[in-house]
Formats: sequence, C-alpha cells, structure tokens
Amino acid sequence: RNVEQNGIVFIDEIDKICTPSGEARFSGDASSEGVQRDLLPLVEGSSCSTKHGNVNTDYILFIASGAFHHCKPSDLLPELQGRLPIRVNLKGLDVNDLYKILTEPEANLIEQHKCLLAAEGVELVIADNAIKRIAELAAEANKNVENIGARRLYTVMERIMEEYSFDAADMDDGSVIEVTAEDVEKRLGDLMKQQDLQKFIL
Repeated sequence: RNVEQNGIVFIDEIDKICTPSGEARFSGDASSEGVQRDLLPLVEGSSCSTKHGNVNTDYILFIASGAFHHCKPSDLLPELQGRLPIRVNLKGLDVNDLYKILTEPEANLIEQHKCLLAAEGVELVIADNAIKRIAELAAEANKNVENIGARRLYTVMERIMEEYSFDAADMDDGSVIEVTAEDVEKRLGDLMKQQDLQKFIL
C-alpha cells in the first residue's frame, strides 16, 4: 500500500514525554516513559489497526522534533533513541526567514488579513517595507523576550491590525487601507519598549 511504502509520520514536541535526567523516571505521570514505550512498537515496526484496515509501519519514515529546553534528546528511552538515529539541530528563525513566512506561502498571514477585510468590502494594501519592518520587530521580540519562532508573527500582526479590523465594518465599500513602515512603527513602538523593560523585571 502507498501508506506503508511512502508514509511519513511527524511527531512534534516529543520533548514533552521526556523526563530530564536526575528526576524520577518511574512516576505516575502518563506523559513520560509509558508513552515512549507505547510509541516504541510503532517506530520499530508493527501492524496497527486503523479505520482503513491494518497498516504495517516497517517502512514508514518517522520524524520527531522538540525544543528540549528542560531535557536532552539523550534523556529519551535508549531504545527510542536507537530508532531515531539521525539528529539535527535547527537554528532559530532570522529576519529573512520571517519575511519569507509572511510573503511566500499561498495562505500567508498578510493574505489572511486581506481576505478578512475584503469580506467587509475593504482593500488592505501593506507596503513591502512595512512587511520587512514587521519581520524585523518579530525577530527583535524573539531575541529579547522569548523565542517562540514564527508564532511571534501572529501577535505582531494582531497588534497592527486590531484597530483596522474594528473600523473596517463602518467603512464604505471600496475603501482602501494602506499600511506603511511608519504605521507599523507607530503601532508597535510602545510594545517593543515594554518588552525591553521586561528584561529588567525580577
């Protein structure tokens, strides 16, 4: 079958079922070693029942990822580590990466906000220099506060679009909202200053 021969299974946040070394491994926490042991037969290769029939996982590719802030990949069960032999460290997203995320995907955040305002009969135009400034501010916030990756773009875009979204319902059909780099700076400047101060709060 196609799934058995070409299937790829992505397991995200595998660090959430990992117990840091030094802590008790045998606890009542259902999300630790017991879950790893349940995953082991699937990763090793077994026949599992699905609504489409039995699927053999012998030739399915398993990819796991996690932030591993509070533990290390070596804290996983040795048997599970052996079934995930290739380890890769990824670097954090920089300004260029965030800019690409805002512009290249077909259903990127910019397009989503354009469609939301288009439902109110309002056209949204965001200048390229504004998009670059959004990416810069998101990267700066990730660096200074907490690195939450591309999710930072959601909070930045919501802050910029909040007022426009409320006002759009009262605007005439065919109205145009233009967002420039200056508008981005104006709406996010205070937020960035607050984040700079948060570093010094105990």
